[in-house]
Amino acid sequence: MNEIWDRLREKPELNEEIRGKIVAAFGRKGTSALGAIDAGRVKKYLDFFVVEGVTASYIVEEDFCTCGDFLYRGRNCWHLLAVRIARETSTYQSVNSWYHETMKEKPAK
Repeated sequence: MNEIWDRLREKPELNEEIRGKIVAAFGRKGTSALGAIDAGRVKKYLDFFVVEGVTASYIVEEDFCTCGDFLYRGRNCWHLLAVRIARETSTYQSVNSWYHETMKEKPAK
C-alpha cells in the first residue's frame, strides 16, 4: 500500500491506473472513498475535514473519524481513506468557515 501513497506524492492525480490500485488495495472502502471525492463530498473547513456520507456527515481529524465504524469497531473507515487521498491529490472542497459555526446555522429537526 505504500506504493499508492508514494505514487500520489510523486504525481498527485487520480488517473485510472491509481484508481484501480486504490480499489484493489482497499476494496469497497476504496470505491466509497473515490466516490465521495468525485462527488465533492470531502470538504476542508478551517478547523477540520468533513466527509459527507450516505446517512450523515463525519468529522475527520488526523487518524480519527466520528463515524460508527471507527468509534465502535476501532477500524480505519472509508472516510479516513477519502481524506487521505483528497489531501494527497488536493481534490477536496475548501470551505472558508469553521465547521462548528456552520452547525449553529442549521435548524434543529
